[in-house]
Amino acid sequence: MEIKHIKTDEFDNVINSNKLVFVDFYADWCGPCKMLAPSVEKLANEHEEVQVVKINVDEEPSLAMQFGVQSIPTLITFKDGQPVNRQLGFMPYEALEDMIK
Repeated sequence: MEIKHIKTDEFDNVINSNKLVFVDFYADWCGPCKMLAPSVEKLANEHEEVQVVKINVDEEPSLAMQFGVQSIPTLITFKDGQPVNRQLGFMPYEALEDMIK
């Protein structure tokens, strides 16, 4: 499934869908974010039951502030519009899969 890059005005509609939503808060200049990107893409491709979205913190600072994102990458899974899991920093693919179980 394709990864969506979303903006603030789309956020509520996306996280309030009936799917589990995996959100990657990142920035283009962030080294660990770039290292994590292939694993996030793999997650999207291998788990079509999960909506995977990316939010660029430089372009959407209000969303980053709303969820207390102070370091990146910050990964948050949402179920029924509520955050249910949160991890900071680079992690192996298996840890990403654990976030959606």
